[in-house]
Amino acid sequence: MRQKIIFIAVGLLTVGLVLSGAMGPADAQPNFAKMKEYRIERSIPPEAVACIECHKATNPGLFDDWARSRHANANITCLDCHLAQPGDTDVAKGHEKYYSRKDLPYGEPKYKVPIAAIVTPKDCSRCHPDEVTQYSKSKHANTIEIMWKLDPWLNKGMNSDNERKTGCFNCHGTVIEIDENGAVDPATWPNAGVGRLNVDGSKGSCTSCHTRHRFSVAEARMPEACDQCHLGPDHPQIEIYEESKHGTMYHAYKDEYNFNAAAGTWTPGTDYRAPTCAACHMSGSGKVMGTHDVTERLSWETQAPLTVRPQDFKPLPSGTDWTVEREKMKNVCRACHGDSWINDFYNGFDKAVEEYNEVYFKPAKTKLGELYEKGLLDKTKFFDERLEVEFYELWHHEGRRARMGVMMMAPDYAWWHGFYECKFRFANFMEAANHLIETGQKAYVAKDFPNATGDTQKPPKIFDKK
Repeated sequence: MRQKIIFIAVGLLTVGLVLSGAMGPADAQPNFAKMKEYRIERSIPPEAVACIECHKATNPGLFDDWARSRHANANITCLDCHLAQPGDTDVAKGHEKYYSRKDLPYGEPKYKVPIAAIVTPKDCSRCHPDEVTQYSKSKHANTIEIMWKLDPWLNKGMNSDNERKTGCFNCHGTVIEIDENGAVDPATWPNAGVGRLNVDGSKGSCTSCHTRHRFSVAEARMPEACDQCHLGPDHPQIEIYEESKHGTMYHAYKDEYNFNAAAGTWTPGTDYRAPTCAACHMSGSGKVMGTHDVTERLSWETQAPLTVRPQDFKPLPSGTDWTVEREKMKNVCRACHGDSWINDFYNGFDKAVEEYNEVYFKPAKTKLGELYEKGLLDKTKFFDERLEVEFYELWHHEGRRARMGVMMMAPDYAWWHGFYECKFRFANFMEAANHLIETGQKAYVAKDFPNATGDTQKPPKIFDKK
């Protein structure tokens, strides 16, 4: 009898719940999706479709790069980066002819829009404002100014304009100019140098590291992204990295690295075993935030003739406190190393800097000044006298290799390519300099120095603003 009563009660309760659900109050919440306050338009405008279809036909490699990119995955098209405003000085006038070509899909005037061939950091800042702001303060973005302040090849006109264009400016960047026909001047373009001065006033090229049109974060995290510029006798960072334990481990385990981790999440020990250039100088790690200012985390300026703190580097003072930046770099190191290891490294680095400054550079610089003061060397040009070359290579070649070899833990570069070479360069320089001083004989001047025809005027668009 009791079981029968319980079944009746449960049945009545169930009916009541059903009826109350069907005839409940008006404010009851139905199980429907809530209307979004903001709607995101996922379609592509016809003008963008025209860009994609035409480039797919005429530049299949370019199209394929874009199609595999995160941009394409997020519906970011050619127009989002290349669209210009009517009247912009960098509008590609030659591009307009493609809208009247019947052999191209969508080659019709109705799809015509103003296009800028050069995409600049200012364009990228619409979606990546923090990265562009950080980059604008870096040595990369300002490397044209640094180069002209440091390099006698430019200041003394000791190489030709074409040698600069095909060599120096490919890494450092050009000052982009528009010619009398409204087209980009071929003397200044194409160029993806990290310090390129663009027509819109922005500096640099994001595609130096995130090459177009894939714009891959994975590519920029690999050391190969840096080796296009950071190599050779004067700044062999990639060779130094290859020799270091970090580089050895990278090559052994790079197939296990997760280079495609989302920005801000690339984690040591999880996504990679040993750091790459980006891991130490740019990526976030632990409490250290990521940055596109490669000047951060530096505590010595090892590209300078005399090693100084970054805030004391006259061509481009960093505006940072080296003690703060060193602690950031130490925190990057702490992901894999203990403090005793880290502090021992920095003790050796600081001592190497001191020895380079005091034993090699300062005495040689003093001796060079004495030669000029006594009229035994001629200041009119540079490199046309052997001792000028010796002094230059002491700091620009051997001196940099020694300091950077210690900095990045490559013993062969620190010693055999570095301080070992410094010793012989220094000894030869001092012996020849003292001989001139003792005899009063002027140095031999190479009057037939080849191709010393370069313009010695500093780029006005860079320096007039200073």
